[in-house]
Amino acid sequence: MSGIVTSNVFRGSGVIAATPGGLDWSTAVVTGSTLTATAGKGYFINTTSNTCTVTLPSSAEIGDQIVFVDYARTWATYELIIDSNGLNFQGDPDTYTVDYDTAGQSLNIVYSDATKGWLPVSDDAVADAPVAPPTQKGIFGYGSGGSTTAITNLVSSSGVMASDVTGVGTARTYTYAASYGGDKAIFGGGSTTGTTANVGVTNLVSNEGVVASDTAAVGAARMGSAAAGYGTDKAIFAFGTPSNSAGIVNTRNLISNTGVKAADVTGAGTARYLTTGASYGGDKAIMAYGYAGGATSQSNLVSNTGVVGSDVSGVGTARYGGASTSYGGDKAIFGFGYGGGSLSITNLVSNEGVIASNTSGVGTARNAPAASTYGGDKAIFAKGSNGDTGADLNYSNLVSNSGVVASDVTGVGTGRSYLGAAGFSTSA
Repeated sequence: MSGIVTSNVFRGSGVIAATPGGLDWSTAVVTGSTLTATAGKGYFINTTSNTCTVTLPSSAEIGDQIVFVDYARTWATYELIIDSNGLNFQGDPDTYTVDYDTAGQSLNIVYSDATKGWLPVSDDAVADAPVAPPTQKGIFGYGSGGSTTAITNLVSSSGVMASDVTGVGTARTYTYAASYGGDKAIFGGGSTTGTTANVGVTNLVSNEGVVASDTAAVGAARMGSAAAGYGTDKAIFAFGTPSNSAGIVNTRNLISNTGVKAADVTGAGTARYLTTGASYGGDKAIMAYGYAGGATSQSNLVSNTGVVGSDVSGVGTARYGGASTSYGGDKAIFGFGYGGGSLSITNLVSNEGVIASNTSGVGTARNAPAASTYGGDKAIFAKGSNGDTGADLNYSNLVSNSGVVASDVTGVGTGRSYLGAAGFSTSA
């Protein structure tokens, strides 16, 4: 062998121990509840479903080294437990409990001697999950403005709504939208008549706000579903109805980070429609309110893997046909809707998915608006309908990064209702 060997540790036998980069890494991700580790190896430990107890070698030489990595960032949920198998760990006998329970942690241990035993060379904790850059702009699209439309309106990073853009794709109402892929958006479903759905097409929106032509439907067509981003770069459609409240469902469809809609999956929670959803906590989502034979205030949390949780008793006024979006980087807001009349209330959602009680609204009471993020940490509600007269409205209301709703701004473009909106673009 020629050259210089650096950053290696000699075992007691005189054999050079592997450095972390030269370890023999196990090709299989460990998902079981137990593992018998071998010196000189690295292991990816996935504790998504269970705790993993690792048994270290019963004998070791100075310089023996083992590395463990939190593969799925789940050690905070199901921890890694170390059984030192008769040898000391940091000077303590193996009767002591040694566990690692921080999400994103990695553990690099080296055997020293009989006195101290196994010692961590590093046990770096990376508690914060990677955070995708926030979207800066918004897009409002489709909806009813006297008749079904395919009109879109872009919203700048400063919250200014642009004039109408002639739509692409099937004109429809009762549609819904979410961000995906970090900087793009997707519109889904809806009704071509306002009374029957039969439209399951989707339309992707580029990170420049360009709406693509129809993508053929996947799964049953429905209208009035909720939509939200989850997992930093994916989206979910859930709940809805195939025909204006007839056959309300709790079906869901996951949207990949490339905008591909997956097949129908029967959802959790009470079937309903005219519910809405928003991202919160950086990688999760919440869906709340809606119509299930009457106005509801139930909510359902969505995990960062797209699993819809069971019903949570609602907070605030039962209603349907409102709008919701993220704000403040990791929180959400639900606003407006219909509950015995058009409403102008809002409910803030914490970064842990807890819905707060009603905040008296600012701006014109209405139902069937849409909402989107803009400027990285702010939001905008826009358009909607007077639920008593049926007149389409054209107001907008900006939401600060602390969740304060501003007064009405006269809208730009065609007033319409039952439209969708979502954030796009990470560039201002």
